[in-house]
Amino acid sequence: MDIATLKEWFTLENIMQLLESYRAFGPLPGILLPLLESFVPFLPLFLFILANVNAFGFWLGFLFSWIGTCGGALLVFLLVRKYGQKRLLSFIRNHKKVQKLMIWIERHGFGPLFILLCFPFTPSALVNIVAGLSRIKVKQYFLAVVAGKLVMIITISFIGYDLQAMITQPIRTIPVAIAIFVLWFVGKRVEARMNVTAEKEREQGN
Repeated sequence: MDIATLKEWFTLENIMQLLESYRAFGPLPGILLPLLESFVPFLPLFLFILANVNAFGFWLGFLFSWIGTCGGALLVFLLVRKYGQKRLLSFIRNHKKVQKLMIWIERHGFGPLFILLCFPFTPSALVNIVAGLSRIKVKQYFLAVVAGKLVMIITISFIGYDLQAMITQPIRTIPVAIAIFVLWFVGKRVEARMNVTAEKEREQGN
């Protein structure tokens, strides 16, 4: 089966049937599908989230998608961080655009990463790899992933769970906008505190 055929198979109906077939495994399929997308970027994360909220209900579907997506992103980040200096990834590390993105991530930290990860069509696989190659702190990236993916997944879940209501009652998008702002603000505060702590540790080390 080639990639084109595989992509055609991934429809909401087929994914729902897959989740139903493995219902005996509980939340595991709902977590593993979004996690797998972090390693195979052409898989349809959007459809996985929609299938989860329709199969498990809004809150459980959101929770399973969030756990899987965050887990996958952090696994990719940690694997690249550990093996990124190996020859296998040298062609990525030495690419000019990748180097520019690495520097950008190192300089700006949480804020822009959070915004990037809030959007469902951001190439998060690339972001995970580049962040792993950069010198950004694990805690900073963890914070950006957890907060950014929270906004992205709850937004998709909210839209997919009741699309008709979103169209007829656009005022319902206000809580999503508020959540984005609150999480961004809290993330910036936490990042600032982490930077102060790191600076004190460096001064004490000197």
